[in-house]
Amino acid sequence: MKTDVLVIGGGIAGAATAYYLATEGVDVTLVEADDLNTQASGANAGSIHVQIQHPEFVSLGPDWARAYGPTLRLLIESQQMWLGLGAELGVDLDVSLGGGLLVATTPEQMRQIEAKAKIERSFGVPIEILDRDSLRILAPYLAETAIGAGFCPIEGKANPLKATPAFAAAAERRGASMLTRTRILGLEPTSGGYRVRTGERTIEARRIVNAAGAAAADIAAMLGIPIALQGVPLQVTVTEPVAPLIPHLVYSAAGKLSLKQAHNGSCLIGGGWHARRLADGRLVTNPAHLAGNMTNAANLVPTLGQARAVRSWTATVNGTEDWRPIIGEVPGHKGFFLSLFPWVGFSAGPITARLTADMILGRQPRLPLNGVSALF
Repeated sequence: MKTDVLVIGGGIAGAATAYYLATEGVDVTLVEADDLNTQASGANAGSIHVQIQHPEFVSLGPDWARAYGPTLRLLIESQQMWLGLGAELGVDLDVSLGGGLLVATTPEQMRQIEAKAKIERSFGVPIEILDRDSLRILAPYLAETAIGAGFCPIEGKANPLKATPAFAAAAERRGASMLTRTRILGLEPTSGGYRVRTGERTIEARRIVNAAGAAAADIAAMLGIPIALQGVPLQVTVTEPVAPLIPHLVYSAAGKLSLKQAHNGSCLIGGGWHARRLADGRLVTNPAHLAGNMTNAANLVPTLGQARAVRSWTATVNGTEDWRPIIGEVPGHKGFFLSLFPWVGFSAGPITARLTADMILGRQPRLPLNGVSALF
């Protein structure tokens, strides 16, 4: 079969890229090795991040944060896109932007939050520093040990089980083709583009978008393109539904934690805790990390100490050491595009796809990528 653009990867970046291209009349086919939304795009906790992640700020330092800072403009733009996606795609994506709270329990943590906020503000991220009394008014559910916080009013959450399928369905309505359970076995350049070999067919494509997430490095390696990308196994836990309690996306400066409450009352608890990879490659929940994650959550929100955890699951997230996105046409490989946003790919999925589609359509990307994408 032949197609103008072949999108590899059925997560949010791939499905959204297919949607934006199909909307403009491009002949686009998407291939996914499994089913749509079965990897990190559907297994994450649904956070819409805009802030610099606190553990990385502490471990990598202010110089790293300033170098990463231009990327924050992409996250802000993506957050704005999330606001209108439900109406655009015709699906309620459960988008709620109650704001993100990075909570401190010691004066040193507050100093770190304030230093990070200064850098974030310089790149357009709104951050308010809250003292104990202000925090108590805004978030009375927090423990008495909370002494202050950084508050980003434009952060929040969306439903990862709905977003990618909504993009994919909208892409199909506009003429895109979806090939699931189709694994890429070979990839080579041709005079007119690329030849892709799968188990059942050969696909001729003029251009390719590699949006394969944690598997993107393996796809690129078929063309001899090295990508410093790692697949990181993470785990998330959900509690039983509880009464409305937490309207914010909550982080802890005292340890790894992201916490939010879904529309059905369940609380989603994560924050970058690693799952365990078995010898055969399968992922399972790491019990010690589960205990640490739940302890952090209960220490910060005592009411959760009475809630039962009902399920944990795992996902492999793509990550890079510098956290910079990898978006654009690969130098020396005309027509081969990378569409990758490490670590916070769900949050950045809409803008990652939109920028990729802009470049495929021959337009200047709507936000500058110099100094942002690792390809520029």
